Amino acid sequence: MNTPIYDFVKQYAESNAVRMHMPGHKGHMLLGTEHIDITEIHGADCLYSSNGIIKQSERNASMLFGTGATFYSAEGSTLAIKAMLFLATQSGRRGERGVVLAARNVHKSFIHAAALLDLDVKWMYPEQFRHICSAVISARDVDNALSKSDEVDAVYITTPDYLGNLADVKGISEVCKKHKVPLLVDNAHGAYLRFLTPSLHPMDLGADMCADSAHKTLPVLTGGAYLHIAKSKEKYIERAQSALSLFASTSPSYLILSSLDFCNGYLADGFHEKLESTIQSVSKLREKIRSHGVGILESEPLKIVLSPNGFGYTGREIADALRAFSIECEFADEEYCVLMPSPENTASDYERIGEAIESLERKNTIHKRQQLFAYIEPKTAISIREAVFSPSKTVLVRDAIGQIASVPAVSCPPAVPIVVSGEYITEEAISLIEAYGIEKIDIVGR
Repeated sequence: MNTPIYDFVKQYAESNAVRMHMPGHKGHMLLGTEHIDITEIHGADCLYSSNGIIKQSERNASMLFGTGATFYSAEGSTLAIKAMLFLATQSGRRGERGVVLAARNVHKSFIHAAALLDLDVKWMYPEQFRHICSAVISARDVDNALSKSDEVDAVYITTPDYLGNLADVKGISEVCKKHKVPLLVDNAHGAYLRFLTPSLHPMDLGADMCADSAHKTLPVLTGGAYLHIAKSKEKYIERAQSALSLFASTSPSYLILSSLDFCNGYLADGFHEKLESTIQSVSKLREKIRSHGVGILESEPLKIVLSPNGFGYTGREIADALRAFSIECEFADEEYCVLMPSPENTASDYERIGEAIESLERKNTIHKRQQLFAYIEPKTAISIREAVFSPSKTVLVRDAIGQIASVPAVSCPPAVPIVVSGEYITEEAISLIEAYGIEKIDIVGR
């Protein structure tokens, strides 16, 4: 598969062109990447009004993902999430504020989008709340919620979540189609799902729009992401570039765009086989860890979610133990430690992880603090937008009980808000906030 952006940037870097354009480094090697760091010059196309090499590359990505259209983001899934919410709610059923039905485990970028677009968010809650990251909503949950309201403009879910749980996208999609409401998916952790056999990608399971963080599971530079739109949603496709440009920088990184473009060739050249081999390696490592007595959660193929409390360790202690072997995890808290392999990991990487886990001695079981993760439906005081844009002040967490949250109270990762803007901060919420090491919080008020 051709790589027009990558080829253009490479050719320009190798030319003797006198750079009288931005950036100010003029291609001189200071960090080492300046020669391939360009801007929207003649021939380089323009990201949000593309008709040249970027358009060609995005079409290649659309073919690979089987979508109606795929658009690039050089600002992560955050940009794609804002754009797809804009597209889905600006022609709202009520003609007023957009209404979105969302699972509770949203990334904070969803909250920021809700503030900017003044969305009315109706929250869905799972039957059992296991963890801040996990709010796996069923098709029945969505059906019940939609049956109670004819004002919803879009349904929004996050899958996979940070602990690798996969929602029933196909079932939820069928429910959304029955109610004639578009399904939007934050698939930031699952770009690779398209290349499984069979595909588990949300767009293949019936989603109308989907945000993928390419950089999380594919060999793309940090910030590279996709906005996918279904073939049936021509109206969204027509307006997508203007929606993206509403929230995006006018100076997108060509380093990131080149890596997205290069990735098309990578995906087209035997990626299925690389992915299958990786999944086998991950599966073997999981079994090795289990045989040592450390618990592992069931999850999507490219996550290893260690559950070490029964072995006598917190997730953070496991992360520290791995770090002693020069292994860096993705996320850790009291209960879990999450590893995110990819086809670019080597056999020696898996061996070292196995050795690190086998070096641990079993200790007394840590009993989970169930009350810490027991979820209590919050009480809303004001809208998300009003809370975010109101005057606010920063206080110690313990001084925030009974106050209204301003910007989301969140630990990153996983960047899932514990208290959403506009909600009252409760004692139960404080316990969870403190568990994630957050010492201060912004509240509404001067």
